Amino acid sequence: MDIPSASLARLVPGMVGMALVGGSVSVSRTLVDAPLFGTQAVRYAAATVILLVLARLAGARLVWPRGREWLWLAGIAVTGLVLFNVAVVRGVGHAEPAVIAVAVACVPVVLAVIGPVLERRRPSRRVLWAAPVVMAGAVLVEGTGRTDAVGVAWAALALGCEAAFTLLAVPVLQRHSPWGVSVHAMWQAAVLLALLGTVTEGPSAVRELSASQWAAVGYLALMVTAVAFVLWYSTVRAVGAGRAGLLTGIAPLAAAVVGAVSGSGAPGPSVWLGITVLILGLVAGLRPRGVPGADAATPTRAECPRQQVRHK
Repeated sequence: MDIPSASLARLVPGMVGMALVGGSVSVSRTLVDAPLFGTQAVRYAAATVILLVLARLAGARLVWPRGREWLWLAGIAVTGLVLFNVAVVRGVGHAEPAVIAVAVACVPVVLAVIGPVLERRRPSRRVLWAAPVVMAGAVLVEGTGRTDAVGVAWAALALGCEAAFTLLAVPVLQRHSPWGVSVHAMWQAAVLLALLGTVTEGPSAVRELSASQWAAVGYLALMVTAVAFVLWYSTVRAVGAGRAGLLTGIAPLAAAVVGAVSGSGAPGPSVWLGITVLILGLVAGLRPRGVPGADAATPTRAECPRQQVRHK
């Protein structure tokens, strides 16, 4: 297999995962009036069951966490799943949705800088240059909006939680695989959200969901949680958090396409400009160099022996 084809194959799962996330915007809107914690608890519990079945069918081996792994996996559940949902819902009470989206659009820059540090690699200069371009394109696609100081704080928290969803998985992806990381993060999030829902919304709140809302929960559990999580973590493990982070720019692209197809109207000039900038950033940052190992950042001289052993 030639190098460009091999590199693209590693990126495809993450691309599909981000497309599923971005394309689910219209589905998520169905749940705006639903009880937050109870609904999300059902979503993650259902996703856990679905993923356990899929893992068994795929022959994936799941292992129980040990030692510090509990902290990393619980961190994903608390920040990337529970707190992120809270930040988004509470944030839109003080800021327009575009403000939260713009904050999340900064994720590629955060992952480009911090991801390689956790992986004990040098940050890739190509990715460091491309990440702000992808971010700028995403901001143009999402647009901007009004906010207050509290809204800014919620937006910053959403950014941190979105980055934590990827970064906290890096230390445990090798032993637990994308399947294991997804399963353990999901069931812990389901438990936490169920407890929060019981205390703040009441144990019977989810019974008030309409048929369309139940359908939305089912779709999000299967496609945007169970499937997309495994696809995303597969690419993070294959190419590194920094390079994979550029793929988050696909989510606003998918959202724009779905919005246009669903009847919200053709994108305006600023959105088209953002799409162009975003695609240029993705191409520049993800284009393989044509040499083995070019899709990951170059390790330092002192780390070369350890990296060779790790990838055998």
